[in-house]
Amino acid sequence: MVSRHLFLNRRHLIGLSAITGIGLGSLMASAFAQEKQHVSYKSLPENSKFTQQNIIDVGDVPGHQVRIYEIHRTYPTDPPMINGLKLVEQWSRGTSDYIDNNGTNTSYGVYVMENGDKFFTRSSVLAQSHAPGKLNTWTTGTVTGATGKLAGMRGLTRSMGSAEPKAGVSENQTEIDYWFEK
Repeated sequence: MVSRHLFLNRRHLIGLSAITGIGLGSLMASAFAQEKQHVSYKSLPENSKFTQQNIIDVGDVPGHQVRIYEIHRTYPTDPPMINGLKLVEQWSRGTSDYIDNNGTNTSYGVYVMENGDKFFTRSSVLAQSHAPGKLNTWTTGTVTGATGKLAGMRGLTRSMGSAEPKAGVSENQTEIDYWFEK
């Protein structure tokens, strides 16, 4: 009798442990999912300017150019909020390899918050010309580091935009999914 009673208690204990484990696992997954944040915002052309561009013709085919550039974006009204902080400015610095505004680009971003904290990104860009001197861009990137209250931030960035490099303007729609490593 004792061994049968012990067997039933073990079975109940194993079942209870399994249910508890599943419950805790669901709770932990839910808590982790709640920690992931999402922000979506526009960078308007009047607040997005190419501040520097150095273009070199490659010379192999007409229209093939390599370029180093810098774009400065500001958010004077309705700024995006990231971890409770307002984004006030963003710097993108990169290199492009385009033939007639079609090609690839690598960009490094510095996002500056209202209190001076920053986070940094590295992105890959695909550009496609849609009219003379105008191009559309699709960008994907990762958060590579951060300072201050944003330390430990990790995440993914995506944006779609358009630019007129010779006119010195750009605009885009950006989405950032981020979380904090513990």
